[in-house]
Amino acid sequence: MEVGRDLVQVRPEGLYCVPGDFYIDPWRPVARAVITHAHADHARRGHGAYLAHGASAALLRARLGADIAVQAVRYGEVVDCQGVRVSLHPAGHVLGSAQIRLEHRGKVWVVSGDYKVEGDATCTPFEPVRCHTFITESTFGLPLYRWRRAADVLADIRAWWCGNAEAGRASVLYAYALGKAQRLLAGLAALGDGPGPIVVHGAVDAVNRAYLEAGVTLPPTRRLDGGVEPAALRRALVLAPPAAQGSRWLRRLGAYADAMVSGWMQLRGVRRRRGVDAGFVLSDHADWPGLLAAIAASGASDVRVTHGQVAPLVRYLSEQGLQAQALATRFDGEEGADAADSDVDVSVAVDAPAPPVGGDGA
Repeated sequence: MEVGRDLVQVRPEGLYCVPGDFYIDPWRPVARAVITHAHADHARRGHGAYLAHGASAALLRARLGADIAVQAVRYGEVVDCQGVRVSLHPAGHVLGSAQIRLEHRGKVWVVSGDYKVEGDATCTPFEPVRCHTFITESTFGLPLYRWRRAADVLADIRAWWCGNAEAGRASVLYAYALGKAQRLLAGLAALGDGPGPIVVHGAVDAVNRAYLEAGVTLPPTRRLDGGVEPAALRRALVLAPPAAQGSRWLRRLGAYADAMVSGWMQLRGVRRRRGVDAGFVLSDHADWPGLLAAIAASGASDVRVTHGQVAPLVRYLSEQGLQAQALATRFDGEEGADAADSDVDVSVAVDAPAPPVGGDGA
């Protein structure tokens, strides 16, 4: 596909669609915002009107307030914004996540938001969208990031849990409350009953309810304040946001082993800095092969790269004959949740571990 004129510009408020007069995931308050997904670095308070996928709209209301003005749409549904045909398409990142397709005067742009290409049971799988210009994330835009199959990682997590249960200590998994925790719950449930109950932090429990209301199947969980017997607690799997590490909430568990679940756990130095007993590599972002596959499937000859390992991906794409350039934005990958640690005790929290220097959390 040939390269078209800039349909999307970076302004102080965020990514601006010029003819449509709206912003995509703006970081400052604007009149009209199209939202890719409900993580805190992409969905912020203060906009006059929001447009999002229906499942994401429910999460937005829970996070930002029930009274916000949200227009909920289905995947593939077209909304006309001053002559720009806008539609949302599955990004496979978290529940309701979407790529934003913009069509105007024969040119098509796609803003990916955050995405992963490996499917999971808790959200609609990623679907490539053909376009002239593709704005892609690059959280893990280095060749060293190559994910193992999620099923294999989940089996390792279950074995770790069983080992801890045999030793009489709880197993604490730090995972983002929105998306990662639900993926873990569904994936572990598919492996059969574990050695003990599953206990969740209140932030995870709040998001679980939104997923259940959207029709996602999750296993039964319990709250720590729900009177879990000490003997059962010593065999429990406990899901908590990374912000809970070292908190008084965890002291109620007694003896426990802890682990972080993140793409950053592929780096031993990050694992050491987090001070956890174990690290499991499972990300809701595309790895290097996934990024390249998504870009190729888009058919775009013009690729704008943002948030993450931008320069290496731009250089590689340019060497392959594509027109590639960096796009400066304020998105943080899933680190954006860490910026929203203040949300950890409200109805829906989004959280993430601190990334290595120069990177984003995932």
